[in-house]
Amino acid sequence: MVTAAVASFAAFVHDVVDFVPPFFMPIMATAFICNGEYKKCFGQELVGSIIMICFTFSAGKWIGSESVSVAWTSHFFGVIAADYVGGGPMVNPAMSMAFWSLGKISYTEMYVRIAGQMGGGLIAFPMFHALSNYLKLEPFGGPEYNMDTDHHSNAVAFLSEFEATFLLVLVVFAVNLQLNFGPHHYLIKQSLTAIAIRALIEFFPTAGPAMNPMLATAWAAFGVGDSFEFPSHPSHYFIYWMAPWAAALLASIVYVIYAGGTFFGKTLPGPIKKKKISAPKKKN
Repeated sequence: MVTAAVASFAAFVHDVVDFVPPFFMPIMATAFICNGEYKKCFGQELVGSIIMICFTFSAGKWIGSESVSVAWTSHFFGVIAADYVGGGPMVNPAMSMAFWSLGKISYTEMYVRIAGQMGGGLIAFPMFHALSNYLKLEPFGGPEYNMDTDHHSNAVAFLSEFEATFLLVLVVFAVNLQLNFGPHHYLIKQSLTAIAIRALIEFFPTAGPAMNPMLATAWAAFGVGDSFEFPSHPSHYFIYWMAPWAAALLASIVYVIYAGGTFFGKTLPGPIKKKKISAPKKKN
């Protein structure tokens, strides 16, 4: 009897494991490092990534499948809504890398945020795929690239992701750290970010673009091939991780040279931006 019960439990565990994303338990455990100091950051990125994928990947699939203008409008509002509902998470390992290099967050916080982002992506794609099947809606797609091409083609894909991510990070720096749009700042900055993302998607289609390592790898784990596992081809990480991270670091260097600050704690030439000199106060 005991043996039969254990065998039944083993079968249950086996069935459950088939639906558990790869490395999911170590990813979830990351939330509790440093005595749970970064649990809020982890949860914000996990939930934010799920919301972002729902609101932006549904454009052209669940909403606007027969109209480009409706799909673009849906994506525009999806970018804004995902950030607002999610509480302003980074939802992108490239952005987390950039803010770490500027000293805005610690290495540990960056690590936890990226883990949360990956957890959210690994949950979102299979969950929304199941929902699409249940509701008889068109399933989501994701950024893909044929990894079996030659090195020259991989280099082209690398540069496409690099350029798109570089421009995206500069836009995020500009609207979040430099520009001030007054009482409607949040709505305007998120609108500009949404427009920039849509434009970059159209101008850099070679490898998606992903402009986000989490999106590329989470989609590759679930949506590419027959097995639910991380991609094994090194070109995937070359194109979708090395390119965005290199782009994020270069954008950070450009930002520090322009606006000042430090890059990994080091002062760079500049800043090019001139500081406003306030007029001297008049003596009575």
